[in-house]
Amino acid sequence: MRVRSVAPWLAIAVVVALCGIVFWTWISMRNRTGVPRRVPVEHPAASAGEDQPPENPGTLTLGSAKPSTHPGEWSNFRGANHDNIATSSVSLARSWPPEGPPVLWRIPVGEGHAAAAIRDGRVYLIDYDREKQEDAIRCLSLDTGEEIWRYSYSVLVKRNHGMSRTIPTLNGRFVVTIGPKCHVVCLDALSGELAWKKDLVREHETKVPMWYAGQCPLIDNGRAILAPGEKPLMMAVDPATGETVWQTQELDGWGMTYSSILPIEFQGERQYVYCSLQGVASVSARDGRVLWTLPEWKTKIATIAMPVWIAPDRLFFSGGYNIGSMMVRLEKNDDGETSPTVLFRLESEVYGADQNTPILYRDHLYGVAPKPVTALVCLDLEGNRLWTSVPHATFGLGPFLIVNDLILALDDEKGTLHLAEATATGYRELAQAKLLNGHDAWGPLAFAEGRLILRDLTEMICVDLEAK
Repeated sequence: MRVRSVAPWLAIAVVVALCGIVFWTWISMRNRTGVPRRVPVEHPAASAGEDQPPENPGTLTLGSAKPSTHPGEWSNFRGANHDNIATSSVSLARSWPPEGPPVLWRIPVGEGHAAAAIRDGRVYLIDYDREKQEDAIRCLSLDTGEEIWRYSYSVLVKRNHGMSRTIPTLNGRFVVTIGPKCHVVCLDALSGELAWKKDLVREHETKVPMWYAGQCPLIDNGRAILAPGEKPLMMAVDPATGETVWQTQELDGWGMTYSSILPIEFQGERQYVYCSLQGVASVSARDGRVLWTLPEWKTKIATIAMPVWIAPDRLFFSGGYNIGSMMVRLEKNDDGETSPTVLFRLESEVYGADQNTPILYRDHLYGVAPKPVTALVCLDLEGNRLWTSVPHATFGLGPFLIVNDLILALDDEKGTLHLAEATATGYRELAQAKLLNGHDAWGPLAFAEGRLILRDLTEMICVDLEAK
């Protein structure tokens, strides 16, 4: 009698086991698509037993391409004035044919969001070669996109919503880059020869951000300005030698974020403003002294957008993850010390910045509002929203810039470039064209005298916007 009573339960167990085998077989087949699954990774240490890349301390490889004679430059993140505004001596087309403006070249790039810097007919890009497991600093011809030279070095980087995502900075003689794992490299901008390199993790105890380095280096007043975030918070380096000129005091736990350093001038004093994990710090450009801090502005998950300088005395901060935005005024007391005062805060429903820093243009702020809106918006300097691009266009986390009274904005999922008037009276779209085939088109735009360089996750293109 006992044997007969157990048999049905045994049959059920066998059926459940067989179902489990079928389920896991189905899952494994679904994952054989050739597209690795996106998962977060821990930094900076590799997990136990993880394969390390072959050691390449640094190799310069020369290509056959020649630099362009085309004028214009976009020599660092957000352009020469760090405001994402360009000017062009050539007239830009205000309408496009159905296929869009002419594409001059199109090249594959390593998965990521690292964008271009342009100078002397050359395009500079920090890329990642997954096959060789190397960071690759590439110098390309602005005419063809072909390589003039490449400097590469070994570093193990896993896929985590892309790998490289920073932009080189140039001063004519040198190019400086920050790689995904916080390796800083300075090269001769023309030849690609190594000047110096630093490992911020080993030398300054930098903690690599979860989605890798997003801080773009800065060259200002003949010095490379870096924010290791730990020991020290910020430092100035001689680009010719790599020697430290000054460094700030240690601010425990302030750390490196995805944001970049903004230079400002306040009452005759040049300062470097940086949004860290624990708040904002402003540092003297002369000697690295911390001039003021603003603990009230910090994002728990990811600080990405830079501050916007509204001369002569205001700073506008914006962020994602429901932090919204904030306007601050700087004031000096009788002792000459500077302190920030919060003028107003805006809820994220009014304005925030998931990724891209807004643009100050003709006393108005233009930016893409965070989810669920993801539309271009225009604000006055009192924080009032004047218009949005809904229902005409949304942009997700796509980049944008302003040139000659025109807004160029890229939809991050469809790869569609939009052209609109930069006016506070309303969103007026002039043209649009699908130019990229992929998704996650987050890399910032770069512009040089009618030529625009843009990218998605795996492809970079150059288009000609000049009126014909």
